[in-house]
Amino acid sequence: MKRMILSAVLTVVCLLTAQAQRFALVDMEFILQQIPAYTQASQQLDKLGQQWQREVEAKAAEAKALYEAYQKAASSLTPAQKTAKEEAIVAKEKEAAELRKKYFGPEGEAAKKQKELLEPVQDRVYEAIKQLALQQGYDAVIDRSSAQSMIFASPKIDISNEVLAKLGYSN
Repeated sequence: MKRMILSAVLTVVCLLTAQAQRFALVDMEFILQQIPAYTQASQQLDKLGQQWQREVEAKAAEAKALYEAYQKAASSLTPAQKTAKEEAIVAKEKEAAELRKKYFGPEGEAAKKQKELLEPVQDRVYEAIKQLALQQGYDAVIDRSSAQSMIFASPKIDISNEVLAKLGYSN
């Protein structure tokens, strides 16, 4: 009798824990490409990045030109002149490195601009996904564009278009 009750309890516990979890997929790349504000911000960020890269490359080119001039004239320079030229080259290379760090470092202008321009849109998308997940009872929402190990997922569980609709964009 005890075995029968124990078996019944175990069966009920197993049934309760075996409830299927509900998953959904989103394609963040697809969603973000459909949002004009994100596309414009990305283009603006790309233009700034290209401008900053040109500035950094110009500084590096100045350092290279100084070095090449030094190489050509090195045999006719006095030791004091050599030292001065070498210091000028090192200073110019340092300027280029500092400019690169200023623009592209972890706390650089590019990171600040990205945070300023892109994060608000990404936050709105995240909130829309979160609201949909809570409303529709999803236990997890996975980004298909960054899930590298995902081999196949049914299109039925992709809620990307629903996210866009929630944000006010129709596909």
